[in-house]
Amino acid sequence: MSKRLSHLIVRTRHWIDRSDLPSRWRARLTQDADSVPLAQASGERWLGRWAGIATLMGLCLYLICGYHAGFLRLNALAADYPSWVWACLTVLGDERVAFALTLFFSLRHPRLFWALILSALLAIAASRGLKELFDAARPPAVLAADAFNLIGPARERVSFPSGHSVTAAVFCGVLILHTRWIEWRLLLLLIAILVGASRVAVGVHWPLDVIAGLTLGALAAWLGGRLAVRWPGPATRLSVHLTFVALAVLAAFSLLFDDGGYAQAALMQRLLGLGALASAVWWYLVAKPVPMETSPGRSNPS
Repeated sequence: MSKRLSHLIVRTRHWIDRSDLPSRWRARLTQDADSVPLAQASGERWLGRWAGIATLMGLCLYLICGYHAGFLRLNALAADYPSWVWACLTVLGDERVAFALTLFFSLRHPRLFWALILSALLAIAASRGLKELFDAARPPAVLAADAFNLIGPARERVSFPSGHSVTAAVFCGVLILHTRWIEWRLLLLLIAILVGASRVAVGVHWPLDVIAGLTLGALAAWLGGRLAVRWPGPATRLSVHLTFVALAVLAAFSLLFDDGGYAQAALMQRLLGLGALASAVWWYLVAKPVPMETSPGRSNPS
């Protein structure tokens, strides 16, 4: 099996080298590098207010009611809605799902893709560090099984902050940073909040974990966006780009076979994985760069 896989990889590399794909990819990266505007100042203000309000809410909740405050009430309210709704929402915060979704625009908008990569790396480092530092117990480790509603696997450790909330906030935050449309920003903010709320609904995080995750994700998106503006070179460097694209393809493939413990959302995850892979095949193997039109204020060199 390993020999067949090695042979397939070698043949694939040989085919790519003999084709014009690398030159087409470079042309696409160069052509589309400026198709996404730089981080909008108004977007930065949105993320700043988002982080500020969430921090204030978290501090008030913790100081007045304690770390576990609000969980039982919110979890009970969420139980009135179908469990598959919360399962589908919560998997949107899965790092694999977020990474796979970047295949829909990675080649068309390389600067946006690069900003997401930088923001995600910052968020992962901060989130994993805080989880190990605090090592807080999750609801299944503290509460009796019949005291709350649990959907999916019963995880017990490293509760603070919520990793799914961080992922959703990073993904939506970077998009908020780069779009001018208020309607899109409101929708993206709502999605991030719903993904965070789903972590309480499925019974694996305290509300304070979610608030901290949304705050951390917004800050990582803000900082990653700024770094991407100051360090744009890797966005159009083919070797760097293809490395992260390959990882995104692997993430998309994993969605076809592993539901992450949420069987009710398995179909949605497979559809997202297939859609992301189909998009990658189209943009990287089929579609060709469209010749750039000359701007009104410029003339073609003779």
